[in-house]
Amino acid sequence: MNHPEQVSIPTADDQALLLQTVAAVQAAGHAVKALFDPAARPQTMQEIASTIAANDSASMAILRQALSQAHPGARWDDDEEGRGPLPDGEWWVCDPVEGAIHHIHGSPHWCVTATLVRDNAPVLGAIYLPLTGDIYSALAGGGAWRNDTRLHASSKTDLRAAMVGTGQAAPGEGAGTHRRIGQSVTAMLEAALVVRVSVPSSMQLIAVAAGHQDLFWQFSQVRSGLFAGALLVAEAGGRVSGLRGEAWHPDSGGILAGAPALGAAALAVLARIDAGAGQ
Repeated sequence: MNHPEQVSIPTADDQALLLQTVAAVQAAGHAVKALFDPAARPQTMQEIASTIAANDSASMAILRQALSQAHPGARWDDDEEGRGPLPDGEWWVCDPVEGAIHHIHGSPHWCVTATLVRDNAPVLGAIYLPLTGDIYSALAGGGAWRNDTRLHASSKTDLRAAMVGTGQAAPGEGAGTHRRIGQSVTAMLEAALVVRVSVPSSMQLIAVAAGHQDLFWQFSQVRSGLFAGALLVAEAGGRVSGLRGEAWHPDSGGILAGAPALGAAALAVLARIDAGAGQ
């Protein structure tokens, strides 16, 4: 993924569209907040699945109407768990309730995201946290922001002093990915200061962009969970790469995002996991 200094100056059209995107995620977030119950405790997989689907549908209806009106030339990525690159052109990639599993269990760790992707590169994105009212937004070449405050990623240089984190891209990743996650957590517990394992990825990427967390990695990727957060980190001055150090793209198969000076040490730790797994 390009660093901010490598991206052209944002156009006035994109700046205006970002404001409309912010308004769209806020409207969707207000609707989903109305469905939030701190006392909710679903008991069965059927109840979990049906509640998530209903909440997603309510939010996506608002996002689709607002963003289609704001920028009708963009197509829609309708596969919320889609992986790999999209066809060239402009696409709206949204997660109507990112962290839906938290929402339906009465936990506050969820948000609404929307990103305009142009030729597989995120151009602008917004993440709304309805329970706090915070808006995280980024525009390629225009910086990353929490409300009216510019974000700056961590400047740490020592992995031993770093707060790092990982998590699942989606439930049911498979035994191989689960094994790599577990092995990487063990390795990072020895290499870093503190290790966090949680979902959704967007919430950790927000923390990385804001400098509250120093690194995030994930062994597999879902487009809707990464585009907005990856743009935030890059525009906050962080480095976003694949797990072999290449520029990150939707077909990388994994992601590392965080303080630029920590990338090489973190990649070395994760490379040992890959080697041990015979990857």
